[in-house]
Amino acid sequence: MAAPPLSAPDLYAPPAEWEPYKRSKLRGRINPSLLELKYLSSLDLSNNNFSSIQIPKFFGLLESLTYLNLSRARFQGAIPHNLGNLSNLQYLDLGGNDLKSKSLQWVSGLSSLQYLDLSSADLSEAKSLQWVSGLSSLQYLDLSSADLYKANDWVQVALKLPSLLELHLTDCGLEDDPSSISVNSSKSLVVLDLSWNSLSSVPRWILSLHGLVSIDLGFNSLKGPIPYYFGNFSFLEVLDLSGNHLNSSVPNSLYSLKHLRYLDLSINEIEQDISEILQSLSSCCLGSLESLNMKDNQLSGHLTDQLGQFKNLAYLSLAQNKISGPIPLSIGELSSLKLFDVSENQLSGTFPPSLGQLSNLETLRFGHNLLEGVVLETHFSNLTRLTTLKASQNMLRFESNSSWIPPFQCQTIELGQWHLGPKFPHWLKFQKNLSILDISNAGISDSVPTWFLNLSPQFKYVNLSYNQLAGGISYLNVRDSVDLSSNRFTGPLPRVFPTLQFLILSNNLFSGSLFELVCHSSSRERMEVLFIDKNLLTGEIPDCWNQLERLTFLNLGNNNLTGKIPPSLGRTGLDWLNLRNNSMFGELPSTLQNLTNLSILDLSENHFSGNIPTWIGDKLSTLMILSLRSNNFDGQIPHKICDLQYLQNLDLSRNNILGAIPKCFSNLSAMAHRSYDNNYSYDWGGTTTLIYLSALLVLKGREDEYSSILGLVTSMDLSANSLTGEIPKEIGILVELRSLNLSGNLLTGNIPNEIGNMELMESLDLSMNQLNGEIPPSLSNLNFLNHFNVSYNNLTGQIPTSTQLQSFENFSYMGNYLCGPPLTKNCSTKGLPTDVANNGSSSEGSKVNWLYVSIVLGFIMGFWGVVAPLFFIRSWRHAYYRKLDNVGRKLYVYWATIADKCRKLVGEEKVALSQTGQFSLWDCFDMGADSIACAAKEVSDHESVTELDWWLYPFDGPRSTPKIIHRNLVSWTPSPFSKLKSDVDGSAWGKPCPAGCGGILRDYDGQLSSLEEFHVSENQLNGQIPLSIGELSSLKLFDVSENQLNGTFPLSFGRLESLETLLCGYNLLGGVVSETHFSNLTRLTTLEASHNRLRFEPNSSWIPPFQCEGIDLGYWHLGPKFP
Repeated sequence: MAAPPLSAPDLYAPPAEWEPYKRSKLRGRINPSLLELKYLSSLDLSNNNFSSIQIPKFFGLLESLTYLNLSRARFQGAIPHNLGNLSNLQYLDLGGNDLKSKSLQWVSGLSSLQYLDLSSADLSEAKSLQWVSGLSSLQYLDLSSADLYKANDWVQVALKLPSLLELHLTDCGLEDDPSSISVNSSKSLVVLDLSWNSLSSVPRWILSLHGLVSIDLGFNSLKGPIPYYFGNFSFLEVLDLSGNHLNSSVPNSLYSLKHLRYLDLSINEIEQDISEILQSLSSCCLGSLESLNMKDNQLSGHLTDQLGQFKNLAYLSLAQNKISGPIPLSIGELSSLKLFDVSENQLSGTFPPSLGQLSNLETLRFGHNLLEGVVLETHFSNLTRLTTLKASQNMLRFESNSSWIPPFQCQTIELGQWHLGPKFPHWLKFQKNLSILDISNAGISDSVPTWFLNLSPQFKYVNLSYNQLAGGISYLNVRDSVDLSSNRFTGPLPRVFPTLQFLILSNNLFSGSLFELVCHSSSRERMEVLFIDKNLLTGEIPDCWNQLERLTFLNLGNNNLTGKIPPSLGRTGLDWLNLRNNSMFGELPSTLQNLTNLSILDLSENHFSGNIPTWIGDKLSTLMILSLRSNNFDGQIPHKICDLQYLQNLDLSRNNILGAIPKCFSNLSAMAHRSYDNNYSYDWGGTTTLIYLSALLVLKGREDEYSSILGLVTSMDLSANSLTGEIPKEIGILVELRSLNLSGNLLTGNIPNEIGNMELMESLDLSMNQLNGEIPPSLSNLNFLNHFNVSYNNLTGQIPTSTQLQSFENFSYMGNYLCGPPLTKNCSTKGLPTDVANNGSSSEGSKVNWLYVSIVLGFIMGFWGVVAPLFFIRSWRHAYYRKLDNVGRKLYVYWATIADKCRKLVGEEKVALSQTGQFSLWDCFDMGADSIACAAKEVSDHESVTELDWWLYPFDGPRSTPKIIHRNLVSWTPSPFSKLKSDVDGSAWGKPCPAGCGGILRDYDGQLSSLEEFHVSENQLNGQIPLSIGELSSLKLFDVSENQLNGTFPLSFGRLESLETLLCGYNLLGGVVSETHFSNLTRLTTLEASHNRLRFEPNSSWIPPFQCEGIDLGYWHLGPKFP
């Protein structure tokens, strides 16, 4: 035949070890020459690969056989009935194949059979188990995964087999039998396995099996408390009730099981103090208990020192409970312990040094707790057999010697959120068997050493995210999953292993093109997740996505990509596509309609144009999030959008969309009905880590990133378009909507009363429209409202009274004809403002009299305080007139100099400007500080410069580029001045505007790329800082302090590599600021942003890329720890 197959390698072994094992398997045809072996008594062909053949019929002619093992050899088809001729056969194992049999009567001929395994065979046609009833010598019967739901007599038949010791019926589709089954007491059965069936209660007939040693009822549907009668099985050594719905506490009867070795009550709903359980177990099985598994329950309390008394305990799992307090030092006394798992609890205190005494420990898991303090090399001194170390999500600091060589060889190491830095852990160099490594968020500020990239040929999963790792990476030698996000890696994208499925490179400094990775990578056929957002990628997205058919999630947002969306992108299997914040353009390719599984489509902040395609609503029926924000889409909103039944978030804001809001929006079911099954998480590479899909949404006037709670958010944003007509009353049907923004349009008519039905609404913005009438009283029903704006409309009347509507600031109502609280303007009896009701007259006549009184008093004080002393005191009078004479002479000289300077300016420098055809006549004024300002009185027809008012020239020689003071930023379009290198200044010399500049900051659309300084402080600007601020690549100073700007602190700030001074204090900015907001601000020296409502959440190990001379972050939330 051939040599038997090699033994299977370890599960995490590299492909190089698995290949010889696979090649060693026998395959092909089995030669009938076996029949010449007349005295053959034992034949074992298990664990081979006969995937294309049936079990040969001539096996039934090998009459001398007593042992036949064909298990897991991938045989197919029907079981030959002539196997029943093997009357001497004692052992028959056909398990783990793809076999079928309509009739099993042939089994009854195997009169000597003691062992029978037909697991995984298709026995669905078998209506009875009578075919085994005659096997009086049968001791072992395994029919696991052999569908027996039609065989109603399995209990009666199996338990009457006189010699049966073990019965395994795992996953057989067994259900509760409503009839009362009377079974003769079986004196032989010791092992009963009914796991993974559909039993809702423990069968009562089990009570008659007094000799049972092992009971496995795991993963059924058992409910209620654990039955007390399990304590009657005095010989019981193994009890497995895991994966059910058992509640209450462990019954005292179980503590009478003196021989109990294995107790598994995991994945239930047991509520009890763990110290009580340990105390009770110590009274019955202190010396016998080898395995205790109670993970994923509701256990509480503390672990006590009594734990150390279970000297034979080898496996202890208490994960996913609510156990608190420290890990007791007595843990070091469990000399037999091989597995210790207390992960996902609330354990506190330090990592006990006694764990280092557990020389037999193989698996150590204590991640996701509250442990803190320093871990030393001595904590691992005797852990020579350790293969798995999972301890992420604690507050521990590992301080090892740079020359330390660990005593263990681990296959899995997860130390995420430990402090391991600032140097890359050198001790990892000696881990030659590593398959899974997580040292994310570990305070490492270093480059990845060369030895690490070549460390382990069997790397399956590597997570180095949220560190400060720098430098380039040429090749990633990882089989399945890589996460290098939130570091400072540079250079081109790395080459990857052919089998890589998950690649996360987000938030780095990778640059260059996508072409090599997408078009030439050998991993294209297996890639499922590709995140390269928030990098510096350039060029077009290549058109070679055809072979990435398994690609599910693609995020290329926040780069510098250009060009159109390639058609081949629509030939993948994408569930999520994010291209936001690039410079892409053109119409959407029709091939995207092939992405029928798409849940999230984010194309916001680009330059896409054309009509919104109707196929989005027709073909992409599973869409949950659609964001086309800040593009150049025009035309009307297609009514097909209303067919998106799962749509939770719709953002079409900041486009050129016309027409009316569709009434059919009422058909958007996910915004009208509550849904709990929307899942935006994804299992990360077979580990315990989840990928939470995220989306950047503008809610409550702020731009925030939502991930883990994304499924709970519903919003609609149609702001900053040119929508006309009335707000449809049908929109009130969307009662699950949390945020609605229709601001900045041309909407008319009344605010619909039906909006008051949207009682879960948290943010409502109808500002800057042409709405009229009164605010409907029904809006007082919106009790969760915390952002509300109806400013700059034509609304009249009294503001409805409610707890919420009176809690907003005045600017939420300004620009209307409203009255009543919170406004100071009172209402008349007709509900109108008093100044409107009285046609502008005032009844406060008494104030006029006080004015006259104050004039008289002022005259008296001025006369007697100034004029009288000059009149009566001669020396004062002479000094005063000498001073006037001196000032007069200086003014004459001064104005003569100014006139000469103006003549030079108009005569010399105006010539160069007039050649542009933009300005013709100037008035010049001395502004002090050796500078002069000239105002254009006549302007050419150039539409883009009609609002530019002031031009300033210093007297230090001719300049080719001016400084600009601009009065009205609402209509400012800076496109003709894309070469400006000075500053757009609205703050110098006080406030140039009569009442301060108002309006909002517009998007820059990639213009003013040479602008170095921007000053608009101390004005009345509102709205948000536009995301396009990140396109001002030459900007050195940005000052918008002391305005009324709201929204978030834009992420695009982090791209301003030249920025030296950032001043945005005294505004209304809110939301969370992360490290990425400052990622590239290496030249920043001044940061003044106090008096905002911002929250800074950096990593504890974050090292800023800048060295500031001044930092003012007053009123930010920076705590609770000192930064």
